[in-house]
Amino acid sequence: MYGRVSTDEAMRLLRDELRVERGAVADPTTEGTWSAFLRFGRFRFDTPDTSDADGLLFQYGTHTFDGPPTFSLDLTRQFEINDDDGEHDQYVQVHCELRYDFAASLSALGVFESWFFHDTGEDLDRWAEALTNRAAWRVLCEHVPAEIRIYREQV
Repeated sequence: MYGRVSTDEAMRLLRDELRVERGAVADPTTEGTWSAFLRFGRFRFDTPDTSDADGLLFQYGTHTFDGPPTFSLDLTRQFEINDDDGEHDQYVQVHCELRYDFAASLSALGVFESWFFHDTGEDLDRWAEALTNRAAWRVLCEHVPAEIRIYREQV
């Protein structure tokens, strides 16, 4: 779509928003990272003209990556990418993954995911508010991320 940002710029824009947030505090926090991700979520990108072409995902759970089980909060932006004929080719996801040291209170949250898609008539602020009104949000904010990973992948 005309006037929208290329999806190739997504990683840079997310990193920029995280830098703005980190400039205000010594250590990144769950709340600060979420605020930066929501600002990033307001950018509109050049995606196909379908209701599920540009989405935000909020998901958490305990996973085993490359060692002991780790709790993570994964804030993801997903873009649909079409081929030259306008047909679906792939999805590209830009992740902002917060990993936390083991805590029983985090493990007890289980697994959760919630999607928001631009161009569906849903309101981004209402979606974000519903997530931060969950009891799990208060538990998440009691903990400081041990690591934050930013990466891009094709799915």
